[in-house]
Amino acid sequence: MTIKNIFKILMGIILIGSIFSGCKVLNPSVMFETESDYQYAGFEKEPDEYIIKPFDKLDVRIYTNNGYQLIDMEGSAAVAQNQRNVSPYLVEHDGFVKVPTLGRIKVSGLSIKQLENTLEQKYSEYYQKPFVLVKVTNRRVIVFTSGSTKGAVLEIENEKFTLIEALAKAGGIDDFSKSYKIKLLRGDLENPQVYLYNIRTIEDMKKANMVLQANDIIYVEKRPRYTSRVLGEIMPYVTLFNTFVLLFITIKAL
Repeated sequence: MTIKNIFKILMGIILIGSIFSGCKVLNPSVMFETESDYQYAGFEKEPDEYIIKPFDKLDVRIYTNNGYQLIDMEGSAAVAQNQRNVSPYLVEHDGFVKVPTLGRIKVSGLSIKQLENTLEQKYSEYYQKPFVLVKVTNRRVIVFTSGSTKGAVLEIENEKFTLIEALAKAGGIDDFSKSYKIKLLRGDLENPQVYLYNIRTIEDMKKANMVLQANDIIYVEKRPRYTSRVLGEIMPYVTLFNTFVLLFITIKAL
């Protein structure tokens, strides 16, 4: 076997590895992959306020006399305060929530401000000048950057928590991530809406700086490093091949 033939075999191994560089073996951590002709969801105007949904958890604080005195909702003000902190009220699957005195009321589809006004009106039948504060306690988004190699669960801290803010809190976009290919999954995971965002330029960022909703999943695709991946996959075989070649040359020289 000549050196020229050995070189041809080696180049053949590298070529085969390059052909299969997109296969699952070389990209085992890829998530949320879509077909090349996949139809992404269209962009719609974001609501100005968060809309309450089923399975949200609500921290409801009610005061009388425009905030002067906390209502004893459970028979003891101290107990009620402790219970509200430990176990928020859960919005059930049908959009109703069960609260003291009022029972079950429809809350899904309302903004936080609308729910506060609704509760103030309903509690005004029982208390003097009620003042209500509502907070959704389980709002969060999941962010994967650099493919799936980095992940974070972020609490939605304000009403205008945007995609850019979430990416910043998750550590930003590194050299191996695609700023022009960011997927956002929203809604029922059995049939989610999938949006595609590009924040590479200022003009593109204007379209992408959207307000996030609870349970959104953000996935920043990773830039594949085909050369290093291919070399990493075939290097053991190259080493084995070189060993056989060296052994062949040694035996032939004897």
